[in-house]
Amino acid sequence: QVQLVESGGGLVQAGGSLRLSCAASGRTFDSVGMGWFRQAPGKGREFVAAINWSGGSTWYADSVKGRFTISRDNAKNTVYLQMNSLKPEDTAVYYCAVSKYWTGSHYPEQYDYWGQGTQVTVSS
Repeated sequence: QVQLVESGGGLVQAGGSLRLSCAASGRTFDSVGMGWFRQAPGKGREFVAAINWSGGSTWYADSVKGRFTISRDNAKNTVYLQMNSLKPEDTAVYYCAVSKYWTGSHYPEQYDYWGQGTQVTVSS
């Protein structure tokens, strides 16, 4: 089992920045990939970014490329999502997730463990 706890969400004006954190505990050594997803009201869960647990390779959705940066600190078992130039359409609940078998996957069903989510609201 892996436990994930997200933090760092909040309310920000358009053009502002937030940094989300996801602290992992438990059997993290079983995992090969970690990702961020988001879900807006009435919509499905959308891929945002992913990172290879050991190699630091990264993947991004086109909608956030150039604005968001995913990174990790393996010593702290923590993954970050730096979000800059935020837009109202970035408003959603953001979830981190861990995959035991896939790296860079855009599909929620390929992730095995999920955090509880953190709300990000961008006002215009």
